[in-house]
Amino acid sequence: MDTLHCMRIFAKVAVEGGFAAAARKLNLTTSVTSRAVSSLENHLGSRLLHRTTRHTALTEAGERYFHRCRQILDNIDEAEAEANAARQHPSGCLRVHALSSFGHHLVVPTVLRYQEQFPSLRVELTLSGTVPDILVEGYDVSIVVAPCLPDSGLISIRLGSTSGVVCASPRYLAAHGEPKTPDDLRHHHCLQLATPVFPFNRWIFSGADTPVAVEIGAPRYAVNIVEALEPAVRSGLGIGILPAAVALPGLRSGALARILRGYDVQPVIVHALYQSRHFVDAKIRTWISFMREELPSTFEADHRALASIDGAR
Repeated sequence: MDTLHCMRIFAKVAVEGGFAAAARKLNLTTSVTSRAVSSLENHLGSRLLHRTTRHTALTEAGERYFHRCRQILDNIDEAEAEANAARQHPSGCLRVHALSSFGHHLVVPTVLRYQEQFPSLRVELTLSGTVPDILVEGYDVSIVVAPCLPDSGLISIRLGSTSGVVCASPRYLAAHGEPKTPDDLRHHHCLQLATPVFPFNRWIFSGADTPVAVEIGAPRYAVNIVEALEPAVRSGLGIGILPAAVALPGLRSGALARILRGYDVQPVIVHALYQSRHFVDAKIRTWISFMREELPSTFEADHRALASIDGAR
């Protein structure tokens, strides 16, 4: 027996005052309506309705049960409406994770613009150095920047791609010389951004022909957030690969110099990871769509800024 279905039929009979009227409203036959109420009474072991050829009335037990049914059915209808609304309109709290190495520069500004568009939605953003289990830790979306992703049960949406900028300080280059090819890096102090999604001690460049992989050896300095890598490069500790947004202020001021301009660093792809394609909440769907619209223009603006600096020197 479908108890909830029978409860709905019983409640409609009670409201309409009879089986025939309730059956018409529910688009059922009178016999199906009567059997549903009888099944409910058998299940409860209590008579809910007095029946005569002309009238149907609630028993004392039926009055009490009808009152409870209305509360339960109203709560269910409200819950269903909320769940359906969540698929139609962003609401509640959006929990976003991003790798801290790039989240400060890519995700934080986008979150602020997203909340301007959806001011009633709360956003909880977590920046960390590890890729979480979003199911266990309760995240709606994880933003991961990586050359490629391992297989998982998660849905992955590509939001855009970018590449880093190889930088050093003028002080370092004056003391150690400037590398002309990626292979020259073997003889320099290379500083490593170490995250779970980047190969350690291995930098990959694309040149005129095939990609060039350079083993940089044990780095002089390794750190898991880019905000701690840029000051080390700027101070003259060594050569590092920086995101364009992080490198641009130093390149504009002259505190950093771009090297190996003829070689592109292996692009990294920005992915949005979430749990399922089915019944995706509006808050997740709109957030991913917003990121897909915003990030390419951000990367393009960085590219134009770098080209402007290169052209001026």
